[in-house]
Amino acid sequence: MSEPVDEVISVESLNKRFGDLVAVDDISFSVRRGEVFGILGPNGAGKTTTLECIEGLQEPSSGRISVLGTEIARDPNTVKERIGVQLQASAYFDYLTLTEILELFGRFYSRRVPPAELLSTVGLEDKANTTVGKLSGGQQQRFTIAATLVNDPEVVFLDEPTAGLDPQARRNLWDFVQSINSQGRTIVLTTHYMEEAEFLCDRVAIMDQGRIVTLDTPTNLVRSLPVPYEVRASTLNEFSSNGLADLDCVTEVLDDQNQGFRLRSSDAASTMPALMDWVAKNDIKLTHLEVTPANLEDVFLSLTGRALRD
Repeated sequence: MSEPVDEVISVESLNKRFGDLVAVDDISFSVRRGEVFGILGPNGAGKTTTLECIEGLQEPSSGRISVLGTEIARDPNTVKERIGVQLQASAYFDYLTLTEILELFGRFYSRRVPPAELLSTVGLEDKANTTVGKLSGGQQQRFTIAATLVNDPEVVFLDEPTAGLDPQARRNLWDFVQSINSQGRTIVLTTHYMEEAEFLCDRVAIMDQGRIVTLDTPTNLVRSLPVPYEVRASTLNEFSSNGLADLDCVTEVLDDQNQGFRLRSSDAASTMPALMDWVAKNDIKLTHLEVTPANLEDVFLSLTGRALRD
C-alpha cells in the first residue's frame, strides 16, 4: 500500500474577480511537500493572482485555500510566519545595506536566519554593506531569494524569479532555487519560460485565461502529445524520400529547406533503427542527424491553439 501524499498546499475551486474581469476561474490543485511546483503560462494568465491568493495578499472571490494545514482565510498570520514570499528588487529601501534590510525584515518574525548566513547562501557575502541599487540584475534577484528565506520558511513562493535576466544569470538563479529546495523546502514558482519550468519543476500547472488547462510532470505533459519527437537529417547526396513515411512510428514527412528531411515521430526509439536501415539500403550519406523532443511550448500550443509567448 502506497504512502499518502503529504500536501502542503490545497486549492479548491478558487475564483478571483476584479469587477467584470475574471482573473482566476475555478481552479483546483495541490502542492506536495518538498517539490518544486510550477505555474506556467503567458502574461495575464492569472499566475500572479493565484499566488497572491495563496499567500494571503489577495482575498479570493470564492474557494478554499489551505497552506501547511491552516486555512488562509481563518488564520493568515500563522501561515505567513511559515512561508517566504519573493519581493521585487524595487521594493527595498535604497539607502539601507543588504545586511540592514535583512535585519529589518527579520524583526517581523519570531523565527529568523542571521543576515550573514542568508547572504552566504546566495553568494553575496562580499556585498553585505552594499545597497540593492548597486547590484547587477542577477545579484538583485539572488538577494530577493535571500530576503525570502529570512524567516527560514517551509514553503517559498517565487513570482517570475528570472524575469529580465540574461541566460547565464537565469541559469545561475536556477542553481540557487535547486539549492534551497534540496534543503527540504517546498518551492512554488510562476514563469512564462518553458525551459525554466522543464528544468526546475517536478510538476507543472499550465494556466491560460484564468484556468488550469493541464497539470502533470513536464515529461508526462510532453509525452501526452500525439507526436512528441522530430527527427532532422542532412544528407550529402541526392535521394528519394520514398519509404520514409512508412518507417515505424513516422506520422509525417516534412520538407526541409536545406538538403535533407524532417520526420515527425510518435516514438523516436522505434523510428531511429528503422531510419538507419532505410539510410543503409538507399546508400544515403548523412552529414547530420538529430532527434528533438517536443517541449512545454508545444504542449501549450496543442492545448490552446496559441503560442506561449503571444
